[in-house]
Amino acid sequence: MSLPEDLAACRLCADRFAATATAHAPRPIPWFRPGAPIVIASQAPGQRAHASGVLFDDPSGRRLRDWMDLDAATFWNRDAVAVVPMAFCFPGYDAQGGDLPPPPVCARTWRRAVLDHIGAPRALLLVGGAAQGWHLGRGRVSDRVRDWRDHAPGVFCLPHPSWRNTAWLKRNPWFEAETLPALRTAIRAALPDRPKPTTADDAA
Repeated sequence: MSLPEDLAACRLCADRFAATATAHAPRPIPWFRPGAPIVIASQAPGQRAHASGVLFDDPSGRRLRDWMDLDAATFWNRDAVAVVPMAFCFPGYDAQGGDLPPPPVCARTWRRAVLDHIGAPRALLLVGGAAQGWHLGRGRVSDRVRDWRDHAPGVFCLPHPSWRNTAWLKRNPWFEAETLPALRTAIRAALPDRPKPTTADDAA
C-alpha cells in the first residue's frame, strides 16, 4: 500500500477514542501528495471533518482560505495544498464537551514520514501552538505570530482560525494589516501557475 493508504488504515487510537465522550472510531484523513508547494501544519480534524472526510470543512476553513486568499477548489487540491495535522483523526471531546488534544502517538508514528513524502514546500503555514511547537520548539503563539518576519517568506506562524480567536484578531489589527498581505504574497509565489486573484490587496 501507499503511505496515504497505510495512514488511512491506522487504528492505533481505537481504544483511546472509544473511551471519549464521543465514543467514535478512528478515521484518519490523509490530505497530501508529493510535491505540494504549500503545507499547512495544523492541530487535528474536528468533528465536522471527521464526518465529511474533508479537512477544514468548517467555518475555520473558510477563514483560513480567506487569510490565504485561495478559492475552495485550489485549497482542496492536494497537488497544491497539503494538510499535515498533529493528529490525522478527530481526537474527540471530553465529558464537558471540550476538545481533546491530539494523541502524541500519531505524530510520533506518522508525521515525519508524511513530511518526507511531500518534500520541501515553498510555503509552510504553522497553525496553532501544537504545530508550532513541533516545528520550532517551545514558545508563545502570540509572540510567534507577531514576529512573522523572523520566518517569512517561507514559513508563517498563524493563530488557529477558529471563531474562538476572533477577540484576539480584534485586539491585534496588525495581523490583518501586515501579516496577511505578506502571507498572500507568499501563497501567490508558491502557486505561480494559478490565475491571479482580484482582491483588495491586488488592487492596492
